[in-house]
Amino acid sequence: MKALLLTSLFLCLTVCAAAQAPVLVAASNTVDSLPPIALLYGDGSTMFSASVPAADRAASVLVAPVSLPRMSPELALQVYQGRSVLQAATLVAYSANTRISAQLPDTLQHGEFELERHYSAPRTLEFKPLRFTGDGFVKSNIITRLLQSEVDHVQKDDSSLTAIPPANYKFSYKGTSQVDGRTAHVYQLKPRKKRVGLFKGRLYLDAHTGSLIRAEGNLVKSPSFFIKKIEFVQDYADIGSFTLLVHIHSEAVTRLVGRAIVDVYHSDYQPVTNATLATQISAF
Repeated sequence: MKALLLTSLFLCLTVCAAAQAPVLVAASNTVDSLPPIALLYGDGSTMFSASVPAADRAASVLVAPVSLPRMSPELALQVYQGRSVLQAATLVAYSANTRISAQLPDTLQHGEFELERHYSAPRTLEFKPLRFTGDGFVKSNIITRLLQSEVDHVQKDDSSLTAIPPANYKFSYKGTSQVDGRTAHVYQLKPRKKRVGLFKGRLYLDAHTGSLIRAEGNLVKSPSFFIKKIEFVQDYADIGSFTLLVHIHSEAVTRLVGRAIVDVYHSDYQPVTNATLATQISAF
């Protein structure tokens, strides 16, 4: 019974961790399908028009002003969607350091696992263990299961079911807020269907670049009777030309083992782009 509960818990937590995959917005697979708006690329240091043919965009990159103007909420959302399509098209792999801290407060058990993470698009995720401290039960029955669930999700899941497009969610603008010193446009998200993997909560986009800063909320449907609810906060950072997940905090309330709290930290990202890969191949 406890094993079944833990398996269900990891499915819930993996939905939160699934955003580690580079695409958060389901959209066309081609950049050419984007609306003809100016897109900020990467950390906002460069921009180009989406109406420029894909083959000519590398030659048409322009240096943006040092101080970027604040976008309208509608434009920030469009830019966010466009950035996601560009990231999916150019990020072919990355490596990062991952630290997972898990605890069961009701049983006073905890553990912390440090690993190397290696992702290759579109569906390969591998881990190399570095160091573990804490209770063996937490390592075997929480962290290891969570990692395996994340691998399975990357390999098998359809990202369009848990992505954040208008097809899955209704967006409602809620004004601006300060998040870690950045001005963010805040959007309330309400899923159009009560389906496993979707959440009700808020999305925070940088008001000057359109990049994703934070997503938070609670899953609208648990995959198991044994999980009462699960809440999460995901924080993102601009790493070079990409927006990548740096922290997940999730809390689940279960029917058998009480609360389960998991924090996942990612650092030292080493992204590989199509251009980088081409350079490496040409060197041989």
